Order: sequence, then structure tokens, then C-alpha cells
Amino acid sequence: MTTTVAKTGPVPDYDYKIVRQFTVMSVVWGVFGMAMGVLIAAQLAWPQLNDFFQPFSHFGRLRPLHTNAVIFAFGGSVLFATSYYVVQRTCQTRLWGGWLIPFTFWGWQLVIILAAITLPMGLTSSKEYAELEWPIDILIALIWVAYAMVFFGTIAKRRTSHIYVANWFFGAYIITIACLHIVNNLAVPASAWKSYSYFAGTADAMIQWWYGHNAVGFFLTAAFLGIMYYFVPKQAGRPVYSYQLSIVHFWALISIYVWAGGHHLHYSALPDWTQSLAMIMSVILLAPSWGGMINGIMTLSGAWHKLRTDPTLRFLVVSLSFYGMSTFEGPMMSIKTVNALSHNTDWTVGHVHSGALGWVAMISIGALYHLVPILWHRKQMYSVKLINAHFWLATVGTVLYIAAMWVNGITQGLMWRAFNADGTLTYSFVESVVASYPGYYVRFIGGALFVLGMLLMAYNVFRTITDKENAKQQDNTVPLAQTA
Repeated sequence: MTTTVAKTGPVPDYDYKIVRQFTVMSVVWGVFGMAMGVLIAAQLAWPQLNDFFQPFSHFGRLRPLHTNAVIFAFGGSVLFATSYYVVQRTCQTRLWGGWLIPFTFWGWQLVIILAAITLPMGLTSSKEYAELEWPIDILIALIWVAYAMVFFGTIAKRRTSHIYVANWFFGAYIITIACLHIVNNLAVPASAWKSYSYFAGTADAMIQWWYGHNAVGFFLTAAFLGIMYYFVPKQAGRPVYSYQLSIVHFWALISIYVWAGGHHLHYSALPDWTQSLAMIMSVILLAPSWGGMINGIMTLSGAWHKLRTDPTLRFLVVSLSFYGMSTFEGPMMSIKTVNALSHNTDWTVGHVHSGALGWVAMISIGALYHLVPILWHRKQMYSVKLINAHFWLATVGTVLYIAAMWVNGITQGLMWRAFNADGTLTYSFVESVVASYPGYYVRFIGGALFVLGMLLMAYNVFRTITDKENAKQQDNTVPLAQTA
């Protein structure tokens, strides 16, 4: 059980400047990264769009720019903003770190700009989610060390004995991403912008997917669960449903997730026992994932009525539904017989985006809508109606996107494995591409709806920040953090 200490005191001198900076850039990079995704979706539906401004506008150049922009520019900025905010609020102290704090902001923006320049130029290591070349990788490592020092330095000087569970998830993500980034990007530089991996062959593939899957597991899952454990209770006005379950959720998740990456390499040169171990761990991973999802949703016990009038809370709760769906689908797709149908098809793309749009983006949007009025001392967001419109655009857009990719993926998988009586293929690859076109059109529409919602958000955030009449008097007391 958890108890809340019902004491108040002077508001600590929180460092909200850095949180405001990352919050604004979260919205900016969100619009950019998702618009880039709509562009490359359009290129698949209308291939002639690849012809403009070659070779920089080619799908093969823009696709890694899209993934880096939405994961590291948008998602990373959201995580910097929320972790810096949460660790101060729950530790009741100002950020530690001095000049390291602005260094993390300006350094991270520099990384993103360098990615936006080098990736369209074709300067890439060709590793999924790790395309950036070695000079940028070194800069990322330095920024991440500074980030860790600020975060854990703040926890070390906390005014409360208790470390709230959201900080456990943030801390685990910071440590694990550092290890993943450094090991996977070990390389031998061949020139200023070209390097070759230290690893080779199957070992290189295993290291890459140990990195790639755990980037999903810690950057896009554990870290955003830290957001869930703070912002869902705050927006709902309810305590976390079960603090004990949150602790079990944490240790089970971080213990199991690191073993699952090999399921990306089924039916490859990876030893069969390694593939089977990854499959088993992936299936087991369903338990802690759903434990966290249930914990978040049950936090609304006694507050379900708020969903009728609070679209920000709807973003947070619906994101948990997509999290539950994605973390069921992932273990299922890791089973070898299912993977034989789904691998290399658009089903995988649908799965990724059910997590990326439905879970990561929607919980990020909900957290940002919660943060903006607080950070700029406003009574509320400029327009609740715009938030509501954004919610429906995002939800409908996500459903259209992932449903189109599910249908495409299953269609592709079945066509690729269809044989005639004499053993020849029933369908050519081109025929499967033609059959996929309706799904590509629907995906484009779904993505466009999501981006339209992001544009509404950008306008709403801008008007909230600049609306001086909406300003509120700052309270001089604040409840102290929860303790177990």
C-alpha cells in the first residue's frame, strides 16, 4: 500500500527552463518527424515522388531520417523533458549539474541537426536505429554521460528518503541505453564520415538486435513507463493502483527484456538454441508488460468519469491500451511459426507503429498537454476542444495505419509462401506489391490524420504559451512526494 504524506512546504526552486526547452522541441520535432513519415508513406503509394531532388529525397535516404527524428528527436526530447521534470518533483529538489544541464539540451539538438544533414547525404552505418556515423556517436555518448550525471546527481541530493518508481524506470533506461549505444557502435573509423563495425557476420547481427530490440525495450518502453507512473496518477488525481505491482513490473521487465532481441533473427545463421531462447523470453515478457498496463489502467478506479471531459487523460489511458495490444502482439510474432508468416512483411511495420504511434506518441502527447500549462503558469491549455480533436485524429489515424499494415502483412506472407503443385511460386513478388497498394493508400491517410493532429497540438501549445490572459498566480506551497 502507499500513503501520501500530507505536508506542504515552500516550492523548491525547480529548474523548469530546461524542461520548457525540451517540451517546445518535442512538439517541433514531433511535427517534423511524423511529416517525414507521411512523405515516405506517400512515396510507397506514389513511387514517382522518389524522383524529386535525387538522391537526397529517395526513400532509402529519408526512411532512417524519419526513424531517427521520431525516436530520438521527438521521443528523446519528450524523455529529457519528463525525466527532468519528474525527478525534480518527486525528489523535491532542483536539478544537479550546473552547465551539464544546458549541455544536454544544446548537444542533443546538435545531434539531431547533424542526423538531418548526414542521413539524406547517405552517410550511414546501415544499422537499424544506429545509422549515425562515429563522430556523432561519440557526441551522443558524451551527452548521455552528462544526462546520467544530472539525473542521478539529482536523486543523490533528494529531500525525500523514498525514490518514486517512475525514477526507477528512468534510471534503468539511462543506464541500459548507455551500454547498448557504446557496445553496438564500436567501430573502426575509415574516414571522417565512414566506419566499419568492430563485429562481423552473425555476431554483428546479434549485437545489432541486442541493441535494436532493447532500444525498443528501454528507450521506447521502460522510459515511457516512467512517464506513465507519474502522469497517469497526476492527471487522474488518483494514487497508483498497486505500488507493489509496480516494483514487480520493474524488476521483471528489465530482467527479461534484454534476452529477447534474437527473435529478430529467426531462420538465420544465428544458432537455433539462441533463437529459441529469445522466443521463450519474448513470450514470458508478456506477463510483466501486461502487469504494468493493468496497473496503469486500474489507477483510474474511481476516476473513470473524468474520461468524458478530459481528453488529456484519454490520451494517457488509450496509450496504455495500445501498449497492452503491442506487448501481446510482439511475443506472438516472436513464435517461430508465426514469424515464418510475418517476417519481412508489413505486419512488422504495423506492429512497430501500434507501439510507436499508439503507445509512445500518445502517452507523450498526454504528458506534454499536462506539462505545458504548469511550465508556463497557465490556468489550462488554450483550447480543450483542440485537444479533443487531436485525440480523435490521432486515434483514428493510428487505427487506420496499423489495420492497413496488418492486412498488407498477412496478404504478403500468404502470397510469398503459396506454391503450385509442381513446387513453383504461385505469385511473383511484383504481384504481392500490387496487392499491397490499397493498404499503402490507407496508411498514408492514417499518417496524414496523425500529423494533422500534431499541427493542432503545435498551434494549441503556441497559443497557450503566448496567451498572457490565461496566466495564473503561482501557488507558494506544494505537496511533498509520495512515500511507500
